[in-house]
Amino acid sequence: MTGELNGLYERLIADMDAAGARYRVIDHAPEGRTELVSALRGHDVAEAAKCLVVMVKIGKKQTRHVLAVVPGDARLDLQAVKALLDGTYVAFAGKEKAEELAGSMSGTVLPFSYDPRLELVADPSLLERPELYFNAARLDRSVALNTEDYVRLAEPRLAAITG
Repeated sequence: MTGELNGLYERLIADMDAAGARYRVIDHAPEGRTELVSALRGHDVAEAAKCLVVMVKIGKKQTRHVLAVVPGDARLDLQAVKALLDGTYVAFAGKEKAEELAGSMSGTVLPFSYDPRLELVADPSLLERPELYFNAARLDRSVALNTEDYVRLAEPRLAAITG
């Protein structure tokens, strides 16, 4: 693990502590796939915050990136993200670009955006659970975060983006 990625984990914990967030850290075998890591953490996959980086073209000249956060058992509706931003084209961001914007490797993307170029959008169905589970910028460590605290800290734009 690079120092930069470890730094993102430390920043997340510091931010949650500073905000008085209610959370638990869960150590587990290294895993980044939502279904498998949910089993390791011992919760329903619907409680996982699945984080996907999406590229949206607005006309010919502008490209925006969205960090879409959906329940672990849901499918992201790319067309809904495109419509939300009034885009002309939408696709999942390439792995390299996604990792650059998210600040962590694939499978460990946080449901928080620390990059102003990455707009955070969460599906409202994500907020139906009392806690959200996600890998904490590491494959071997996750966080169970109180949902109300997540909304307060992350301040996501809420929009129906599951299909």
